[in-house]
Amino acid sequence: MICKEIMEGLEKRWNPGYALSWDNVGLLVGREEKEVHRIFTALDVTEETLEQAIAFHADMMITHHPLLFSPVKKINSSDFMGRRLIRMIQNDLCYYAMHTNFDVMGMAALNEECLELKDASVLEVTSEVAEEGIGRIGMLEKEMTLEEFASKVKHSFSIPDVRVYGDMKKPIMRAAVSSGSGRSMVSAAREKGADVLVTGDIDYHSGIDAVASGLAIIDAGHYGTEYCFIEYMSKELKQMFPALEVGGARVKHPYCVL
Repeated sequence: MICKEIMEGLEKRWNPGYALSWDNVGLLVGREEKEVHRIFTALDVTEETLEQAIAFHADMMITHHPLLFSPVKKINSSDFMGRRLIRMIQNDLCYYAMHTNFDVMGMAALNEECLELKDASVLEVTSEVAEEGIGRIGMLEKEMTLEEFASKVKHSFSIPDVRVYGDMKKPIMRAAVSSGSGRSMVSAAREKGADVLVTGDIDYHSGIDAVASGLAIIDAGHYGTEYCFIEYMSKELKQMFPALEVGGARVKHPYCVL
């Protein structure tokens, strides 16, 4: 198959039209006419994941987070961005990103399923043509304390730790989840009556202010709430394009707690 045919399949399933206006999705590096036999998936393009893709002899790399957000004025070996782009071009690697369009049409449902939310709905509608958007809000199967729910989040996402803002004895029944960096979802979660918001990248003031307004926060990390993309997308690609070989980046949490 050629890269363009794969892109058409991806975009039929995860329409780029659902991406938010500030995002940068689609084919960011490479040739649409490139013949593709092997695809490699990762959450991000890092030196490590890029070298894994090259070792896999990938013709195409698909990530969740775009490597490129801002215009690039220089491509040389003096900085990490230039080095990554040069390595891609040297290896004739097509690079495709599916970010907020996947958040809307994939990640939100994965998080909902992971936390076993009942009667779930979209946390913040971002589409003008359908009732689709970022995050989910729903009910737990049974009431539990914030401490018990935080333990469930840690176990369900298979992550080494979580940060919890709020009274650990607070009863939790209605939960919101927004993967990645979810500080902007605090207002939506509060307005829709959530007892807790599960997300990542919560700063100190956002955390304590949310608690003061009655909303507990569980920070499960940006990587922790989204690395499921690697396994999920690998499985989906194998089903969509059975003639292709598909590999995925090794799971490696980006920090450790001492």
